[in-house]
Amino acid sequence: MNLIIEQGNTSTKVAVYGKQGCMEASQVYKDFSPRVVASFFEEYDLRQGIMSTVIEPDDELLAFFNDRLPYFIFFDENTPVPISIQYQTPQTLGKDRLAAVVGANYLKPGKNILVIDAGTAITYELIDASGAYLGGNISPGMTTRFKALNRYASKLPLVQEAEDIPQIGYSTKTAIQAGVVKGITYEMEGYIEDLRREYPSLLVFLTGGNSFYFERRLKNTIFADINLVLTGLNRILEYNVEN
Repeated sequence: MNLIIEQGNTSTKVAVYGKQGCMEASQVYKDFSPRVVASFFEEYDLRQGIMSTVIEPDDELLAFFNDRLPYFIFFDENTPVPISIQYQTPQTLGKDRLAAVVGANYLKPGKNILVIDAGTAITYELIDASGAYLGGNISPGMTTRFKALNRYASKLPLVQEAEDIPQIGYSTKTAIQAGVVKGITYEMEGYIEDLRREYPSLLVFLTGGNSFYFERRLKNTIFADINLVLTGLNRILEYNVEN
């Protein structure tokens, strides 16, 4: 069985994948260490694994996985992937961004796909039907925008998203909520509409911590998959085992 670790800015996802790319278990940790992941080794027969991180790698963690797993990959720019990359600076490409694209391509091969990851940052990634990753864009995520308004505009309060967002704010709080949430929604819709002019059959995947929040607000048909990065990491691991 495969151990998949996706370490983000604020939390770490750990998953176990079995045959045919099926997820058997998953857990999210705020604080991640060998101690908290040890239970997976007690419950599952883990033979291979992959770890991706957007922060500086922890040497203790890497040593733990290298010691416990017969086959372990630390996912970096030198790791072979089952798609071609046309990004000009692959060494700076976030591995979560790349894994999400690999996951989408694995689930819907032979399709033009836009992957939107709504987390701390919002990323937009484009892969064409031939399996070529063409690149992507990065903008601030929802929580990042709320915090930025509070930090850089001294009289604006720090607010959070709400389920019901007015079209036009009727108070400072709702004005910020509507400005941020609807601004992101219009941004996502704009990318989808613009790219569908060039790629009429474009499929759209939405992932990340805020994916389901925005899924309900988008007019376009999308595939919401919060585990897309994990699926991509599992596919990258299997690809390297096969080759």
